[in-house]
Amino acid sequence: MEAKILWGALSLLRIVWCLLPQPGYIHPDEFFQSPEVIAGDILDLEINRPWEFQPAFACRTVLFPLLTSGVAFWIIKIFHPICTVKTFSSSYVLLVIPRLFITILSFLVDYFVYRIAPIWGSDCWKALNLLAASYVTLVFYTRTTSNAIEGIMFALILFITRPGINLKNQCKLRSGLLIGIVLAAGFFNRPTFLGFAFIPVLYWAGKCNNTLFSFKTAFVHILQLLPTFVITAIIFIVSDTVYYRGFYLFSVCRTQTSTDCVLQNIVLTPLNFLRYNLNPENLAVHGTHPPITHLAVNAVMLFGSLHLSAASEVVKLIIYTTVWRMKSNHSDYKKSFTQQHCLLLCFYFMPLILLSLFKHQEPRFLIPLLLPLILFASQHNQKIHLKCVIIFNILGALFFGTLHQGGLVPSLAHIQRTVHSACLQNNSSHYTVLFTHTYMPPKHLFFLKKGQNSVRVIDLAGFDKDHLCQKLIEMKSDLLTRTMLQDQRKQVFLIVFPGTIAPVVDNCKLVIKEKIFFFPHLSMEDPPHIGHMLKDKVLNLLALHLVEVNIPER
Repeated sequence: MEAKILWGALSLLRIVWCLLPQPGYIHPDEFFQSPEVIAGDILDLEINRPWEFQPAFACRTVLFPLLTSGVAFWIIKIFHPICTVKTFSSSYVLLVIPRLFITILSFLVDYFVYRIAPIWGSDCWKALNLLAASYVTLVFYTRTTSNAIEGIMFALILFITRPGINLKNQCKLRSGLLIGIVLAAGFFNRPTFLGFAFIPVLYWAGKCNNTLFSFKTAFVHILQLLPTFVITAIIFIVSDTVYYRGFYLFSVCRTQTSTDCVLQNIVLTPLNFLRYNLNPENLAVHGTHPPITHLAVNAVMLFGSLHLSAASEVVKLIIYTTVWRMKSNHSDYKKSFTQQHCLLLCFYFMPLILLSLFKHQEPRFLIPLLLPLILFASQHNQKIHLKCVIIFNILGALFFGTLHQGGLVPSLAHIQRTVHSACLQNNSSHYTVLFTHTYMPPKHLFFLKKGQNSVRVIDLAGFDKDHLCQKLIEMKSDLLTRTMLQDQRKQVFLIVFPGTIAPVVDNCKLVIKEKIFFFPHLSMEDPPHIGHMLKDKVLNLLALHLVEVNIPER
């Protein structure tokens, strides 16, 4: 009963923390892989369309963003005329409703754990509480990233391929049809999904009537996946082709043979994704990492002692297999490492190794691996240092959910309220909002309709600090010139920057009209030096600054 109450409390925390919402900004892809793009398509808002969704590249399927953020924005579009303008035009609604949709879907993972934990010899409620308490669930599974969708689909694969069922040919065939659908959908969401699903599907395919694994049996059963895999893939291909090519495709087809039209204009987003990511030059733009990064850094950052425990078990397995087994009887060895024990380790470490082959490695790529890891950790013969797990997850949730780039989203909400308040008061002002040394600001949170000319957003990213003052002074001069011209609106110049470069902006000798702080805010790309934290005010360094530069009126 206590375990059930704890899971209920943690589940409520997951929902409440989504609704608050979390100010932390874990990665630009949480906006630019889904809501930023779909808000422009459905709500007709001003957006910054990322390169992955440009027709020239077309690396991302549009179906999953439409089924997640798209559904959320359709709800907003339906209720927007009914409710007050302020209610459904706020950045809070645009931020929270897509996140809430993903959060609700994340409970599918809880359901799959509940169903499969006993089969793997795991304590059901222990596994559920480890899942619900993990900051990976609280933070990453409440964000609109393709990695969260990948994690949910990986949980579905583990559920479908769970051992001890579907031994009859008819049941095997039904499972195979469903697996084919999930594999195709997961592949189009992220091609790396096949790496996660490889071992579970291979194990499912090779088992027949409780006999030993057979490659011949596996080959036959994998062939059974092809019909639904191909049909599902065709649905994704047609959807992506229509989305990226539009009516242009039909106009081209009138002047070419059907075969030429298909070959030249069909959009295969997974192929484009792989072609881009297999090019070392492209990966260098996003950052390259040593092959050991996932194993030694990212997995530890995400899972803490659970990962270290699993890694130590693998070391023991290798030692016992090569040395200890030769000196002891086979029964002792078999008792130490059951088949379930070893399979869960394979489910966890095989995808981790496959992902390590890519030079670009980020922690979020590993979040689907939480499921086999908590199933392994909650097995009855595994010991967990509960205090370490609790402290680790509290720190992780506070860092990624609150501190990391934590001032950016609140600053966008503040600017959005300011701009819309001015519009409601018929204040004819033009806003120039400049961001520097922050993550990319998602423009859809401003709720600005396409074609508006009242707000201009400039993202300088990691602009050279030595030339930043010159850039700001040039922009102020340009805005002042516009103000001096006749029939021009009042110019409002806002600069958003972290506290680490506040001394640089202060030395620019700009006349500051207003300054606002958003605390906390920490950028790991430009962290404060310990020496500066001792000399300067910590609150200034760990805050995002928003200043309004005085532009004299004519």
